[in-house]
Amino acid sequence: MCFIPLAPISKSLWTCCVEAAVEYCRIVWDIFPQGKLIRFVVNDSAVQILNSWSSQQQNLPYLLNALSNIGVPNTRLSSRDCSIFYGLKSAIEALCECSDIQHERRTSLTENASKVLNRCRVICITSTIDNSSIKSFEEYFQNILIQQNKIAAGSDHLITVHHCHLVILNVYPNNVESQVTGHPPKDMSAILTTEVHSVKAGGQVASKLSHLILSHYNLASTTVTGIPMKEEQNASSSANYDVEIFHPSAAHNSIIKGNAADAVQIRTVREGTDYETVTLKWCTPRSCSASELQNCTAVHRITPVDVNSRPSSCLINFLLNGRSVMLEMARKSGGKMTSHLLAAHGGEIFIHALSTSRSVLEEPPSISEGCGGRVTDYRIPDFGLLMQSNKLAPLKRSKADAGDEECMVKRMRERLERQTKYWPMTISGTLIFNLKTCVEPLTTLLLQEELSDEEVVQCKQVVYNLMGLEAKHEPLQTPSMGQRGKGPKREEQYRTMWSELEVFMRANMHSEQHQRVLNCLLECRNKTDEDRAKGPASVKEERVGLNQALREFGMFGEAGGGGTPPQEGSASQGGAPTGGAGARATVIRATTDSPMSPPPHATGASSTLLPFGAGNGRGGSGLSSSRGLLGGTTRTLLDLWIRKTSGVGSRRAEFSGRLQAEAQGTGLMAKLYTSLKSEGGGGGGGGGAIE
Repeated sequence: MCFIPLAPISKSLWTCCVEAAVEYCRIVWDIFPQGKLIRFVVNDSAVQILNSWSSQQQNLPYLLNALSNIGVPNTRLSSRDCSIFYGLKSAIEALCECSDIQHERRTSLTENASKVLNRCRVICITSTIDNSSIKSFEEYFQNILIQQNKIAAGSDHLITVHHCHLVILNVYPNNVESQVTGHPPKDMSAILTTEVHSVKAGGQVASKLSHLILSHYNLASTTVTGIPMKEEQNASSSANYDVEIFHPSAAHNSIIKGNAADAVQIRTVREGTDYETVTLKWCTPRSCSASELQNCTAVHRITPVDVNSRPSSCLINFLLNGRSVMLEMARKSGGKMTSHLLAAHGGEIFIHALSTSRSVLEEPPSISEGCGGRVTDYRIPDFGLLMQSNKLAPLKRSKADAGDEECMVKRMRERLERQTKYWPMTISGTLIFNLKTCVEPLTTLLLQEELSDEEVVQCKQVVYNLMGLEAKHEPLQTPSMGQRGKGPKREEQYRTMWSELEVFMRANMHSEQHQRVLNCLLECRNKTDEDRAKGPASVKEERVGLNQALREFGMFGEAGGGGTPPQEGSASQGGAPTGGAGARATVIRATTDSPMSPPPHATGASSTLLPFGAGNGRGGSGLSSSRGLLGGTTRTLLDLWIRKTSGVGSRRAEFSGRLQAEAQGTGLMAKLYTSLKSEGGGGGGGGGAIE
């Protein structure tokens, strides 16, 4: 048997454009039954207006009836007889006509009667050959818009266009390459914005309009996935399907304002589209009754994207029969959360945004629980102290001081802003505020507007004490904050502490005195960093500056804080000059030095070394025997080595017997009483040997 192949079914450009435009109107009128007005203008050799601004003509049956009356375009007309300019001019004239709502507001005797704004959009679906034609369309539209606004300004029945958005869709056949280049929205003038899109007629024009409608009316897409549905061929089995719906974007506000990671996970781009959709999973359906009302935060109408598909029709019929569907949102951390509800009311289907946070009917959460019970380490006592230090009280003032009220309020705002410029909210978010025994009073004094010299000294002393703790390798005692296992390493603790302390100081730079404290920290940290890189052998000489500073602050503290530290050029112990290298031998050792650290290098006359036993009568070196060779109070390895080598010549003489035995080659064995046999003639027994 021979079968005759069926002829391929194809659609004309006109059919594709009409289907896409009608679908555009269906989505708008399903979601916005009132308030969104659309007019159709068709032209070839003549212009035909299919409807008006009347609400009775803003529906699909009226529009489809008007399209059927005009029929398909006349293919016998040449391109010279047809022009898009006629349709653009008619569209601008229609925009200047008042709708019923605009006319009612303009003629009302209220203050807002003259403030009615006319913002509109023109979607021009055409087919052209190159970019020059598109440019001529835009320029013509702008000129006609300006002229028509002048006419409307002098008329009582027309209204001027305050802003217009022109969208040009260039549609071309699937087997032809387009020469038109699209561009995003751009402003041609203060009242005109244009954008151009070039799409294929087969399916792409409908997809492009579906994408544009989301931005035109602030809509969003939601894909209901996992819908169980019985197969047509086998009723005993079922499969899962997906249905995409459009609705106002406000239905997703609860998701967007929630966890950002969860919102990113459920946002996907459907195949064949260039816009994002939120994927929500079908839950077990329930009957919608008064006893099962949900706590909703928003309700919006919906419409399916593909209204003719079997999954969409089954979902719509299921909801219209009085059932409701819960929608779940997958979470990145695992688990699911019911976020939306689909239900029908009065023959219309709505999406309900459910409350995902605490209900207003529940007890308010404790501050110790934090936001949603996730944060439990807020700095509640410190926040109470902050409130007490910035407490305001009413003050009786005279009328003459009333002008200073704004200055006082401004001053208090500046104070509060200064004290909260760096204020971590949680205990785990800070380290220096958990070390009050170590950093006080630095954190309190730096919040002041001005610092005295004594307060600067106190702040610097805190920095030096912290450096001393680090040099002694003492760990910082911090609260556990609910951590399990071992905490951070000591080096990491100090690194974090220094970094946060620098950030805190930079955030409280209110005067030159504050700058002095910061400079002290920076200088100390820079030297310490260099010390770690160079090692202990080459560090001691550079630490002399720190030792000198500690000595000066110690002397300043003993004087009661009222005097000034001694100058660097003053004389030191025993009248020796302290300037230059001679001062290094008299510097008091800092707490950063280990007890076994060698003293600084000796210079001048003290650098001459004498053999041990020479010089004084007690056998000491050229320096005093109570001090090391380098001027320190502790003997160094060099002292011990010199004492060992210099004392070789002063040892006592060796035994004669050992010297003779060594000369005879018998080792260190020497015979005692060697003439015993020859003298006694008997007596037996050989002489004993001793080692």
